[in-house]
Amino acid sequence: MRWENLTVDSEHSRADAALFGADAVTTRTFDTPEFRGITFHEIRARSIINRVPGVSRMSFQWTVNPYRGCSHACVYCFARKTHSYLDLDTGLGFDSQIVVKINAPELLRRQLGSRRWQGEHIAMGTNVDCYQRAEGRYRLMPGIIAALRDHANPFSILTKGTLVLRDLELIKQAAQVTDVGICVSVGFTDQELWRTVEPGTPAPERRLEVVRTLGEHGIGCGVLMAPVIPFLSDTPAQLRATVRAIAASGAASVTPLVLHLRPGAREWFMAWLGQHHPHLVARYERLYAEGSYAPKWYQRRITRQVHELAEEYGIGPTRARTPRRIRPTEPAGEPPVAGPTQLSLL
Repeated sequence: MRWENLTVDSEHSRADAALFGADAVTTRTFDTPEFRGITFHEIRARSIINRVPGVSRMSFQWTVNPYRGCSHACVYCFARKTHSYLDLDTGLGFDSQIVVKINAPELLRRQLGSRRWQGEHIAMGTNVDCYQRAEGRYRLMPGIIAALRDHANPFSILTKGTLVLRDLELIKQAAQVTDVGICVSVGFTDQELWRTVEPGTPAPERRLEVVRTLGEHGIGCGVLMAPVIPFLSDTPAQLRATVRAIAASGAASVTPLVLHLRPGAREWFMAWLGQHHPHLVARYERLYAEGSYAPKWYQRRITRQVHELAEEYGIGPTRARTPRRIRPTEPAGEPPVAGPTQLSLL
């Protein structure tokens, strides 16, 4: 595996500074049903706060990703390409070769305390899911949330995992001192489609139960309705069923996102499509002929339909943002925050 080629890319650091050394990698497997067939590569990262590329469409600039690779095994996942940087397979390898940054909590706490860090919003779950199956064993997120809470640093979490409820008390504590946003991803409610396209994730109804539970505890939760999959989950009846279920969960908002197929994900998704829905291959080749994104007219149509349904079912706006109440501590002598360029969600 090519570990040393992963370098910190920042104006504050040397371009050839490796993120972690190959001699620091420990590879493990666990013979339990939930981890059978999965290999974990434990590393001690040298940076954990990553800068989002300037060309990104996202509103935030910084992310934290304690894992690389994801056992959710979503066939469309745009982050698959990142596994090629490690000379790992972007197909099955992405699903089963998981890199774990075991020192993420303490590293984050140190970087949040740097006087160079300005307390900007940090997004999690925008590359791979921080509440994927591995989190049940490694328990990195409690330490990460606690560090963000203690520094009153605003953050958001996007997840398909129900394990986020394990950390509900920590999230509530953080929400008392800073702006916290939680969003659950539910692109569709079709059971057959879910089983084949997102085989490692909790069922859509279980994710919506997370939305309901968070709301009952005073944590407003939005739903990212993503991806809307052309010709498979985009009929008016399917969109209505999904938005209806989202509304019933008490979601604070719903944001639709049409499937996009970047290199790495595109090849894997198209292979899956050819196996499960071969009659759609030619239609996809035409729809995505211009690149990774569906045409603007198609995206606008889906967005309009979902927004109209959201209004019909009374899904309200997200709650007002809460200002930070304290400033992070700024101990002297800490190194500047540095991080690699990180792929964005959109």
